[in-house]
Amino acid sequence: MIKGYYFITDVDLSKNGNLSDIKNAVETGVKVIQYRNKLDNTEHMIEETRGLKKICRGKATFIINDIVDVALSVDADGVHVGQGDIPYETARKLLGKDKIIGVTVRDLKQAMAAEKNGADYLSVGPVFSTTTKKDAGKPCGVALIREIKKNCKIPVTAIGGIDLDNVREVVDAGADAVCAISAVVTKDDVKEEIEKFQKFFD
Repeated sequence: MIKGYYFITDVDLSKNGNLSDIKNAVETGVKVIQYRNKLDNTEHMIEETRGLKKICRGKATFIINDIVDVALSVDADGVHVGQGDIPYETARKLLGKDKIIGVTVRDLKQAMAAEKNGADYLSVGPVFSTTTKKDAGKPCGVALIREIKKNCKIPVTAIGGIDLDNVREVVDAGADAVCAISAVVTKDDVKEEIEKFQKFFD
């Protein structure tokens, strides 16, 4: 389920907008799309995600970052929660056992706890320094990916400061998927940039 390039929206960084970016990502064969929006009002997010979900239907898993009520409103495939977001246990109670829930982790202890609780996949990062997410914290490096892969069985997505110059390092460390937001959505041809990352998983 989690393999290859993992797409996360960023309307502030995007050159062409969420709709265009997601269409391109799906056409490129991206299997997981995460809608992340920390600034908009709920009504607008529900309206936007309804349209984005239609693009993903039957082609990609559509996940909402953190905001469970939006995920419930549009019947998204799941949510992704960080350490400071709604607790995994609460999200699971609200969404039910059939929805996908990913958890951001920053050390092995958090990773093992998330897996034990029932998380479907882990997001590890920031791997390198990043300016995309201001509260991302200190870089954890690729060593943490290796450590988590040795101790956890669920898929691992790497995020944070990843670009074409360092993605090989991340994949070699065992990451099942990578997310590189600014390296893709700031470019003119999103599809072409995603394909460059996908090649590392061929």
